[in-house]
Amino acid sequence: MRLSTTTGLSLVLACTSAEAQDPERGQFPQDQIDHGAELYSTYCVPCHGPQMDHPGGSFDLRTFPPGQYARFANSVTKGKNTMPPWGDLFPPADIEALWAYVVAGERKK
Repeated sequence: MRLSTTTGLSLVLACTSAEAQDPERGQFPQDQIDHGAELYSTYCVPCHGPQMDHPGGSFDLRTFPPGQYARFANSVTKGKNTMPPWGDLFPPADIEALWAYVVAGERKK
C-alpha cells in the first residue's frame, strides 16, 4: 500500500514536532524555555542562584548532564539531599519547562 505524498509528509512533520519537544534530546520550543525561566526565577534562584551556579553549596545546574531528564525530574519531584520535594507544586509540564531552561535557557540568552 502506498502513502500519498501529503500523508507521508504529515507523518514526517508530526514525528519531527514530537522529537523537538523530547526532554531527553534537549530540544525545546522557546516558549517552553521561557516558561521554565519564569519558574526558575520564582522557585529556584534562592538556592541555585540566578545563573544556576550553586551559591552556598547547592548543585551547580550548569553541569547537569543533558541526557538525564529522568534523573532531573526525580530530583525535582522527590527532592534530593537538602532540596525539598516539589512534586506537589509542579505538574509534569512545569518540570519539563524547568528542564528546558536548565538545559538550554542560559545558553540561548
